[in-house]
Amino acid sequence: MNNWLNIIQNKLLPPRCILCNSPGFNDLDLCQACFQDLPRNLHCCYQCGARFANPISKPQLCGNCLKQSPAFDETHAPFVYQASIRYLVSQLKFHHDYKNARLLGHLLAEHIANSSERPEALIAVPLHPNRYRQRGFNQSIEIARHVANHLNIPLDLNSCARIRDTDHQTGLSAKQRQTNLKQAFAVTKPLIYQHLAIIDDVITTGSTASALAATLKNQGVNRVDVWACARA
Repeated sequence: MNNWLNIIQNKLLPPRCILCNSPGFNDLDLCQACFQDLPRNLHCCYQCGARFANPISKPQLCGNCLKQSPAFDETHAPFVYQASIRYLVSQLKFHHDYKNARLLGHLLAEHIANSSERPEALIAVPLHPNRYRQRGFNQSIEIARHVANHLNIPLDLNSCARIRDTDHQTGLSAKQRQTNLKQAFAVTKPLIYQHLAIIDDVITTGSTASALAATLKNQGVNRVDVWACARA
């Protein structure tokens, strides 16, 4: 049914590139040229997604993960938070351009489909109710809906909450970010999963994802991966 709806929609409203307004390709709101120009995160730490200065031939850990391992197990962030990806994320986050969530979710799901073991469910990084009221929506949830639909994985929006209205992470050092997020999350109902993936728009230092992953693992989850559109 959804397939027919997509076909009809594409006939009536053919996809257009969000970035340059050229005709889209592969049912994406993105043209082939802009797709090729997306800043890709090709050589990175398999645990936190941080970029390496030089190409690597096999999975490796970065120095930070060797020194202090985050609570999550793997990160899949196909793009670098630069140029067109920064524009797509910021327009979604601050200007409510929901079509960007569809595009970002599709791009992330396509990457995951070829690179990661499937978890039992997805959890979008939750916002505190105060922040949610200010912003009016959660961009991670909007992206996660499309990833879940594309990969046919359940999206759990009810098992975890942000219980502390933490300060904005922007401008904080890595250590300050960790302190800021202490006891920020809580599991609100018993978890039945052994393998979960956290969905976020951008991973910067990994402090938020690590705090959430630690909360989930404290409640019996065995493996937690991070799926983010981009790595800063």
